[in-house]
Amino acid sequence: MEDVELMLPREKMQIKGIEALSDVELLALFLRTGTQRRDVLSFARYLLEHFGSLYGLLQASESALIKMDGIGIAKYAQLKGIAELARRFFNVRLMLLEDPLNSPDITREFLQSQLANEEREIFMVIFLDNQNRVLKHCRLFSGTLSHVEVHPREIVREAIKVNAAALILAHNHPSGSAQPSKADRIITERVIKCCNFMEISVLDHFIVGKGEMVSFAEHGWI
Repeated sequence: MEDVELMLPREKMQIKGIEALSDVELLALFLRTGTQRRDVLSFARYLLEHFGSLYGLLQASESALIKMDGIGIAKYAQLKGIAELARRFFNVRLMLLEDPLNSPDITREFLQSQLANEEREIFMVIFLDNQNRVLKHCRLFSGTLSHVEVHPREIVREAIKVNAAALILAHNHPSGSAQPSKADRIITERVIKCCNFMEISVLDHFIVGKGEMVSFAEHGWI
């Protein structure tokens, strides 16, 4: 029998399943073709080595990708399509959860998919009912590279509209570090205080960095 490790990604997937593919093989499956100098597996390896990981590749800017040998508009569209497909997948999966608090990994993956690649700070809120089921999630505020203006009353107003009993807050740090600033702690306290007046619970505040995430609840800050 032919050695599975020597097979092309599609053939290996048919025998061992999609989860058996390495990052290089999985990327090659999407790219489909290589270049004049590299076959598709060598091309996939070249891209991952240059950008450091799948995450680094998929969050790279258009200018960084287009200047790579072998990437034109078509390949750029393929790569961005993969990232967008993943974002939408996690979006739908979160909405189907009966209780996101019982699936913290899925909630983290969702927030990572939504916020990690943003070039400016975005403040997002997940609204939950009294059984912690997701009612809605939305980007309420957007800002600059290092700051976003958050208005607690707007959060409460949106919560009342959907009859939310609890909230999960999240925002990103485009600089990369997920460590909360003094301003992050202050705005979290303000949101909690404002929500308390309407008997709405703030369950957590996640800060999303580049490849890392910090939870206020896990650190005992909420």
